[in-house]
Amino acid sequence: MKQASQIAADFNAEIESLQQRNTASVRKLRRRLTAFLSYEDPSLVFRVARELLDKFGQRWVAYEVIANHHEAYLQLDEAALERLSSGIHSWDTVDAFARILSGPAWRDGLIADETIHGWALSENRWWRRAALVSTVALNVRTHGGKGDAKRTLSVCRALVDDRDDMVVKALSWALRELVVHDPASVVQFLADQDNELAARVKREVRNKLDTGLKTPTRFQN
Repeated sequence: MKQASQIAADFNAEIESLQQRNTASVRKLRRRLTAFLSYEDPSLVFRVARELLDKFGQRWVAYEVIANHHEAYLQLDEAALERLSSGIHSWDTVDAFARILSGPAWRDGLIADETIHGWALSENRWWRRAALVSTVALNVRTHGGKGDAKRTLSVCRALVDDRDDMVVKALSWALRELVVHDPASVVQFLADQDNELAARVKREVRNKLDTGLKTPTRFQN
């Protein structure tokens, strides 16, 4: 078996050689890498992922490599996640981290509620956003979510009066995903927190409740 650094370098070279580089074409290569690593020790999988992340900037690919190796995924804990969060500094890097790794890890009991709540109390806007986006995994059926109003709303409640734009947008997202499973809890939350919630959150979530859409078209009845 090649060293992790060589595996990552070879994979990155394949990405660079793609004639059409987009999410679909890169994910096709990632699936091949996942198959290649499927019987390897989790420690190698983590090393490959870190090489992809730190040396080549292939963030979401690195996260998917771990998420799609069952034994490696089960080794995620708070310390591992915080190491893999290195460099999150924008909505897209945060959302990749929270959607692919931290949210599913929380959903599956690999990290405690206290970890997510700690992020929600961070002075760093990106960690606060990560806490909210991590709730999405609890509620999106296509990604294994079964609905969890209690844990979702506990994070939303902690950030209800946060006016950072990146946090406000994530709060709206978290509540809208919960609407599918438990609209009554969302309605009650809006009523209870009406004086604290940003206008954007109230508008988008009420639209979702009323029409099924965040922003209904002007011609919709």
